[in-house]
Amino acid sequence: MAHSLALTIAALALFIILWTTMLMRVSASGIVHDADLLDGPLELARRGLWPLGLVVGFTTAFAPLSKYLAMTYVLVGVRMTRPPPNIRGAFLFARRMSIWAMLDVLLLGAFVAYTKLGDLVHIEVGPAVYALALLTVVTLWADTALDPDAVWEAIEHRGLTHAPMPPRLGAESHTNEAIGCEGCGFVSFPAAKSGDAPAWCPRCGSALHPRKPSSTTRTWAYLLAGAILYVPANYYPVLTVIQLGSGEPSTIVGGVEELIAAHLYPLAILVLSASVLVPLLKLVGLIMLLRTTRASSHSGPMGAGLRQKTAIYFIVAWIGRWSMVDIFMESLLGALVQFGGLVTIEPGIGALAFCAVVILTMLSAEAFDPRLMWDAARTPSRPQLPEPSPQAWRPAGDA
Repeated sequence: MAHSLALTIAALALFIILWTTMLMRVSASGIVHDADLLDGPLELARRGLWPLGLVVGFTTAFAPLSKYLAMTYVLVGVRMTRPPPNIRGAFLFARRMSIWAMLDVLLLGAFVAYTKLGDLVHIEVGPAVYALALLTVVTLWADTALDPDAVWEAIEHRGLTHAPMPPRLGAESHTNEAIGCEGCGFVSFPAAKSGDAPAWCPRCGSALHPRKPSSTTRTWAYLLAGAILYVPANYYPVLTVIQLGSGEPSTIVGGVEELIAAHLYPLAILVLSASVLVPLLKLVGLIMLLRTTRASSHSGPMGAGLRQKTAIYFIVAWIGRWSMVDIFMESLLGALVQFGGLVTIEPGIGALAFCAVVILTMLSAEAFDPRLMWDAARTPSRPQLPEPSPQAWRPAGDA
């Protein structure tokens, strides 16, 4: 964990450099304009797109900063003689913020913005761009080096769990009553509950559920809302370039056409994939997975085809965040190119709808429980497994 701590502290230092130094400098006809990361959300708010500015600020500032601070708190705390309070909660919070910290996507958005500005203005990159590139590498390195199980074991050994940990049990038969905690992964056999009182994970304190509550209903709700907003996201303009007093609004597809006309084919493929194909594939993929949960049984052996569908789910859950490339690009362009009547770039209302599509599809993927597909594949003839013994608990490593 010392390796992870060093990388996290390095990431925190790079994050401070990223937000306190110049990102890019643009010039046109002798007019020079500098911009940092804060200028993007502020410009969106001045244009009346404050919800978009809040999302950009949350995903590029609050979420990553919270993650780095919480991880530093945890990794330092478990090494202290007198650990600070609620280390387990801080670790849970850091893991959840990882989903929404999108500095790697921001780096790709900055690259797209830099490429698109080449024909409009002269552009120079600032220290923040180099800090962002290095921060992306260090963050990936830190995430790869971190062993969450080792952190939870350290929390257990220090007695910092939500409740006293039960004794380890010997080898047992698997049982349908085993519940895996969605927060820390600990697998336990909760004792019989009185009434509808929830069970709690003894390690992290999260509420235990055999399956995500109302998973199908919530997934459909987010998915349908995203599908409805997908239409205005592609119909309304996301960007308007005004040059010498004239300009036309551009939709997502129109922006791709402009990149093709400029012979920027790799960039056009990137924008088309991230902004058009990925959201569409997420919608189609989740609908397919939801239909799988409605089947009472499947022909063939248990699990036939379900491993592939489970893999599709994890791909869908991971890839959705990369659609934010277009949003970050528009935020940077709007902040950088403000030269009055000479040349100005204004984000459009379509960007707000598109951002909502990205967030809603991410929420739908988080709400979906892939275990429901396996539940639906059980045949009536499948024998029931034995009931667990009362008060029995077992750590995840022994499951």
